[in-house]
Amino acid sequence: MAASLATANATCHTRSISLPSRTHPLTAKLEDHLCRLRASSEASSSSSVCRRLSNLTNLYGHVDDMLQLPQTQKSLSHERHENWVEEVIDGSLRMLDVCSNSRDVFLQMKESMQDLELSLRRKRSGDSGMVKEVSKYMTSRKKLNKVISKCYESVKSSTKKCVPVNSDKSNANALVSLLQEVEDTSFSVFESLLCHVSLSKTQSKTSGWSVVSKLLGTKSLSCEGEVEINEVEKLDAMLLRLNSKNVNKGINSEQMKNVLKSLEASEMHIRELEEGLECAYRQLVKARVALLNILSH
Repeated sequence: MAASLATANATCHTRSISLPSRTHPLTAKLEDHLCRLRASSEASSSSSVCRRLSNLTNLYGHVDDMLQLPQTQKSLSHERHENWVEEVIDGSLRMLDVCSNSRDVFLQMKESMQDLELSLRRKRSGDSGMVKEVSKYMTSRKKLNKVISKCYESVKSSTKKCVPVNSDKSNANALVSLLQEVEDTSFSVFESLLCHVSLSKTQSKTSGWSVVSKLLGTKSLSCEGEVEINEVEKLDAMLLRLNSKNVNKGINSEQMKNVLKSLEASEMHIRELEEGLECAYRQLVKARVALLNILSH
């Protein structure tokens, strides 16, 4: 009798709740989106960054779908006191903080660009006050760049916290591995996003045409042999050159036209990224709420 009870207890102890296997459709979709995000990690063009944000939103949509599965909910509920569960919860909060901070950065960038555009349209070509407005914008841009740098460091430190958590249950290990892959890859998206709009050290310390030449020299070439520079970088280079002029000189009509055109393109791009971040944020919140709901029952 004692032997049979021991056998029964051992069986119950080693028994684990099944999770979606590697062949499950949702798991396949998650892995597909992870592969897409990793494959585009080196791309820095505007369309590539927007595409990564869209893929990130879709990725967390599939994470939420997986969290709705009965077997996933049972497993998470069963493992709620394990350390790796706490790590997953903490990771989801870090991800929300990073996304929220990134949204604030893009909002400030958009407002700053809109203010400059409005100020320039109020002035005539050749007005010396135009260069002063550009100088004011660049001062604001450099201050914002410090905020971007802090956000970037926050992302880097958060990435370092994404360490594997040991578990004795193979099914739990599979879930941990998948969720941590999602978290690691997601942080890399925010890293590339912040780099995309950062003002490089070369740009912030150098002026004139040398900025443009150095900027172009540091960018990779496209398959057609053309230098890939996003809208924000083009605007930064153009305004840095104008800012290097004597403040008593104005901006001629051709320069004015080019600046306004670049501002409009940059605003449109920033707005698109801002909308992408908003969609990603909503999906991140949804996935975190689903996770917390599971663990609270």
